[in-house]
Amino acid sequence: MDETGGECVYRDKWYEVECAENVLVDILSRLPIKSILVCKSVCKHWRRLISSQVFIDLQLLWSRKNSVYIVYPFMDVMMELFFVKKSGEIAKRMNFPYCDNFSPITIICSFDGLLCCINYPWKVDSGRIVDDETDLEIRICNPITRKALLIPRGSPSKEKPSVGVAFGPKINDYKIFRFFFPKRIPLAKHQSRVNRLQCEVYSSISGYWSVIGRVPYCPMRSSHSPLGSNHVFVNGKIHWFIASDEDPMIPGLILTVDIEETFGTIDLPADVTEHSYLVDLKGCLSLVAVYDEDEIMNIWTLEDKNEPKWELKCSDNIPFSNDECVEFVVARENDIFLITSNHYYIFHSDHRVWRELELSNIFETHSPVAFTYTESLLSCGGRIDPMMEYTSERGM
Repeated sequence: MDETGGECVYRDKWYEVECAENVLVDILSRLPIKSILVCKSVCKHWRRLISSQVFIDLQLLWSRKNSVYIVYPFMDVMMELFFVKKSGEIAKRMNFPYCDNFSPITIICSFDGLLCCINYPWKVDSGRIVDDETDLEIRICNPITRKALLIPRGSPSKEKPSVGVAFGPKINDYKIFRFFFPKRIPLAKHQSRVNRLQCEVYSSISGYWSVIGRVPYCPMRSSHSPLGSNHVFVNGKIHWFIASDEDPMIPGLILTVDIEETFGTIDLPADVTEHSYLVDLKGCLSLVAVYDEDEIMNIWTLEDKNEPKWELKCSDNIPFSNDECVEFVVARENDIFLITSNHYYIFHSDHRVWRELELSNIFETHSPVAFTYTESLLSCGGRIDPMMEYTSERGM
């Protein structure tokens, strides 16, 4: 009798929780994504709650407090994602879910659980299947839900296009900017290369590309990351390096564009190097520059985005020799995560402390990239029809 009565009380209490949807949503939204996806199959009521935009937005708010690094060694055969904690511990790893039947992929940005991935499409040339380096396939992917959206093809280009992604103030609102050189434009033979450069933008709201027209600058390509350009999204703007007139391997300016498609430029501090990276350091656009000869790293921050003025945040000796090449740099809060040709380091910019991560024997060192990552349930297609997404059948 007591057991039956106790069980009835327990059921009544849980029924009260289910009826108070705000309490249930708050409880479920704090679970790991993998557990949330299991909860969707409990009953129709839970599935409806978890699928609602209110729940998706709340889960994202909790998840942002527990971001990790996502590391992707660029490999031709076995493609894996590694989720790395601040301590350097690998939290989990998974097969890259979007690499079936097309050329190797690289990741160019991460935001609120969505990754932008690009690869060269294939074409037939003289009877052989080769990469078409004048085009890019672009996918917005959510690796946790294993959903992806293949973005429609952009305009034909004569040279390698460059891309960057801007995110709007609304959750799941993004625009993809694509710089290209049209194959056929009037009076093309009489125009310089810069005058032929154009830009088009894809909107997650509309689901199609629109041509902006000519732009004065072409984003600088990264010599270390396959396919990708060295860019970062900070304070509502994409930031790319523009190559200097004297040396195409060294940045000369920063090109910016916001979600409203307004372009601008920012001057750089003096003495930047080939090994310079733009990062988001606690919400500030920052520049990490490694000086090989002096074996020193400088970190500059742009405190006032309205009146750009660079301030030297810190300068420190690097713990690796100048024989090593800095492959990639990303920031998370006050930490700078550096990948060199042989090592992985985290540098705390406030305390000026270096820590080497024991990851070199785990990852293949071949143009790896790393980003901060937040698990989410966001749709890859923004607010457009989620049926346009496809699900990978590959195992976790």
